Amino acid sequence: MMVKPPLKTLEKRVDSKYTLVTLAAKRARELTDGEDCLATDMHNTDKPVSLAFYEIAEGEVTYKRTKEGIK
Repeated sequence: MMVKPPLKTLEKRVDSKYTLVTLAAKRARELTDGEDCLATDMHNTDKPVSLAFYEIAEGEVTYKRTKEGIK
């Protein structure tokens, strides 16, 4: 099974796998709540977590490291 977007691409956008999972989960909740998808390419999925990973890979979703957590 081939994972898309590749994990190597996603790891370049964050500082750890924990940050990646947290960021994707937060964005997936936003998509589930009705926010529009920011991914520019058309993808063959409507799953919120997959769309969140595509958005992260394209650089559309980022994070800011703070002492309290991700904002």
